[in-house]
Amino acid sequence: MKNRFKKIVTLLAVLCLSFAFGQAKKPTIMVVPSDVWCSTNGYMTSYNNQGTVTKIPDLKRAFQENAALVQVIAKINTLMMDRGFPLKDMSSALKTLESESAENAMLSSKTGAGVAESPIDKLKKVAKADIIMELTYTINTTGPKKSVSYTLRGLDAYTDKQIAGDSGTGAPSFSAELPVLLEEAVLAHIDNFNAQLQAHFDDMFANGREIIVRIKKFDSWPDDLEKEYDGKELGTIIEDWMTANTVKGRYSLTDSTEGMQLYEQVRIPLYDATGKATDARGFLKGLQTFLKAPPYSITNKLTMKGLGQAVIVLGEK
Repeated sequence: MKNRFKKIVTLLAVLCLSFAFGQAKKPTIMVVPSDVWCSTNGYMTSYNNQGTVTKIPDLKRAFQENAALVQVIAKINTLMMDRGFPLKDMSSALKTLESESAENAMLSSKTGAGVAESPIDKLKKVAKADIIMELTYTINTTGPKKSVSYTLRGLDAYTDKQIAGDSGTGAPSFSAELPVLLEEAVLAHIDNFNAQLQAHFDDMFANGREIIVRIKKFDSWPDDLEKEYDGKELGTIIEDWMTANTVKGRYSLTDSTEGMQLYEQVRIPLYDATGKATDARGFLKGLQTFLKAPPYSITNKLTMKGLGQAVIVLGEK
């Protein structure tokens, strides 16, 4: 009887663990064609980045003109959905971005300080995915047979760091369509790829997501980061705020002068008190408010680039 009772308790424990694991929060993903794929297939465009012409993928045109791409992205979306990963649809994000009538104002100062935000950065802000899943694929033809070679890269949407990768070539086929060929090629490796994505997300959940923070000043502001308040320099006060508000006090102050500070590997909470995903702007609003309040009363401007970089410029709006 006791052995039977122990077996029932053990079985219940296993079921509870399985349920808990199944309910574990997963990262939100957006699947996009890679720069290489867009360049190879002629879907590139240019934009003016503060006087420098920069080429970027023309994602809108790629989705409008390339039916095969739409099918392939839909297949990868289905494979990820089947494994419980929440998805952001890129074509929907593009439409949302296009419908926004007002663009964020570009920040300028007498020194020319500024943050240039590319169309890709703006897309990331609209989609607010945790991970960008970048796909490159080519169709190989050998006589009457076709096969698909692919490369998948998982990129942290906030830092653009690669956190997962996989590539392979599927078996040749006489009649299979492109989405089927891709599925067959990817299936053997996708669970290992997803395990890499989940491991990165679990680390973010425990230790915060990573962003970059810059503190600057306008030339018109007569003070700087060496100004003292009750015997403590402003730069040190800001550093103390970062220590108190980052996850486990984790960040790196990689550069600091009287006129600027650069914080890298800044770990911020994954979600705010309301359960909403936190980005660099949301996190820095706290510092912005802190500096505006007495005894500092410093007027400042907050701007951001994508999801993972934010700048506070002191002295003006």
